[in-house]
Amino acid sequence: MRLPAIVHNRLSYLGAGIAALALIAIGFLFFINTLIGHGQAPYAGLIIFVVLPALLLFGLLLIPIGMWIERRQLRRTGVRSIPRFPVVDLNVPQERNAVIIFTVGSIILLFLSVFGSFEAYEATESVAFCGATCHTPMQPEYVTYQYSPHARVPCVACHVGPGADWYVKSKVSGLHQLYAVAFDTYPRPIAGPVENLRPAQDTCEQCHWPEMLFHSQEQRLTHFLSDEHNTAWEVRLQVKTGGGSMGQGSGVHWHMNIGNRVEYIATDPQRQQIPWVRMTDNHTGASTTYTSAASPLSPAQIAAADVRTMDCMDCHNRPSHILRSPNESLDQALQTGAIDPALPFVKRTGVQLLSASYASVDEALAAIDKGVQTFYRDNYRDVAAQRATDLARVVDTLQDIYRQNVFPAMKARWDVYPRNVGHKISRGCFRCHDGQHRSDDGKVITASCTACHVIAAEGAPDALQNSSQPDGLPFQHPSDVGDAWQAMPCSDCHTGA
Repeated sequence: MRLPAIVHNRLSYLGAGIAALALIAIGFLFFINTLIGHGQAPYAGLIIFVVLPALLLFGLLLIPIGMWIERRQLRRTGVRSIPRFPVVDLNVPQERNAVIIFTVGSIILLFLSVFGSFEAYEATESVAFCGATCHTPMQPEYVTYQYSPHARVPCVACHVGPGADWYVKSKVSGLHQLYAVAFDTYPRPIAGPVENLRPAQDTCEQCHWPEMLFHSQEQRLTHFLSDEHNTAWEVRLQVKTGGGSMGQGSGVHWHMNIGNRVEYIATDPQRQQIPWVRMTDNHTGASTTYTSAASPLSPAQIAAADVRTMDCMDCHNRPSHILRSPNESLDQALQTGAIDPALPFVKRTGVQLLSASYASVDEALAAIDKGVQTFYRDNYRDVAAQRATDLARVVDTLQDIYRQNVFPAMKARWDVYPRNVGHKISRGCFRCHDGQHRSDDGKVITASCTACHVIAAEGAPDALQNSSQPDGLPFQHPSDVGDAWQAMPCSDCHTGA
């Protein structure tokens, strides 16, 4: 079948070329992703089944448009837009060789270009690209991610997830971030939490099954006091993990039981002040609203507020970017033996050095080295002389802790990004479970410790006091503070420093 004469025009040729290249690219990328990548590229489907087909249709559309323009020109002027094709005689060796070289070279260039484009796309979805390309602004997130429980989960799995719509949203947001980095307009520290983060149902719950019921799990906490002997104090909790999909559920994950819906209003960007909470039973539709007696909202404020539905990220708000406090970091180092607890006042000295403000990382590392050596030289000369190797290890450990948790250039540290799991150095659970949130009919959001955990044992490791009662032991503060701990949130005293 002969093609109509008007198909011979530049625009139709361009469209046919685009369509052909797109079709070849679709086949090639499908082969690469299916047979070599095993379908694991998170957004390959978007490129293969959305972007390239759209390009294919665009090319095909150009063909009739070019024919229509060519037909109008012929009617008006009688002159074709392009002359007739030159005659190529493959019997002539020079012409045959030129055709072979052009054809083979074009095919190789095409496949290299497609493969390179795909690899470039894959690179933009890699952890290194997310964390290291924008080195300074993303350094806190990148470093803490590498020491987090999700260190083997790609950034895009949580921050974007599968599907074309969120891929496009992330790239549009990325343009703004690229501009901020290029012109140095990004905030220090980066504001949190991320406002446009994808719902946890689409990310977290793809691995963490919300319908799974967990029974109580033991959590062993070892603290070291800031006295001369770094006295150890252990607490063994039976945490009521809970969850599941049957009935109302119980325990910590009652909030995420699919039979419940918890909504709230926060009055600050970090969602630390929550004066209004509404709980709805999804089975009956009945709902109860609780308002804080300490900071009530007016009806007009409630009507104008953004009501957020609670999900995993409201408690697990730093699952992959944990900035640990000096106190927590020293407890861990002493418990694991990275620092010898026999060194006098090493807990107090380490926390003081890590908590101080420094202009740069280099200044901090130098101050930590000098501070450790000076303290023991001035106060414990025998220790400084006889245990120089152990003190050098203390310095190395403290410097590593600083590098992993404090970032002066971004003004990022543990107290800038509060963690909502627990309630020791940030309000966490006490944002709602403070005994101040009441409903109109007198119901109160519980502030009972035993709603989430019971103390199975506590005390010095060699003299633990154990409980055989279902409600466990009453909390005993390791330092004598009287009843003060019962009258205020833990975070009022425990700052992590």
